[in-house]
Amino acid sequence: MNIERHSLAKELPEFKDKIHELKMKDRHFARLFEDYHNVDHEVVRIEEGVENTSDEYLESLKKQRLHLKDQLYRILKCA
Repeated sequence: MNIERHSLAKELPEFKDKIHELKMKDRHFARLFEDYHNVDHEVVRIEEGVENTSDEYLESLKKQRLHLKDQLYRILKCA
């Protein structure tokens, strides 16, 4: 099974340059970006069967990923 990664640049391609710029200049954005990347990586590992966990935990990770994406998007829109 081919699991799709949800990289921020892929999810928000219109902000690719702004994402790179903010990662370099804004510590808060960089931390949120790293958190997003780590959560996405964990979700993919679970969906690929590399890690086993409960469905509830996987759903909580997906909600956390969405919340982080929303925060990052708001920052990108205001920048």
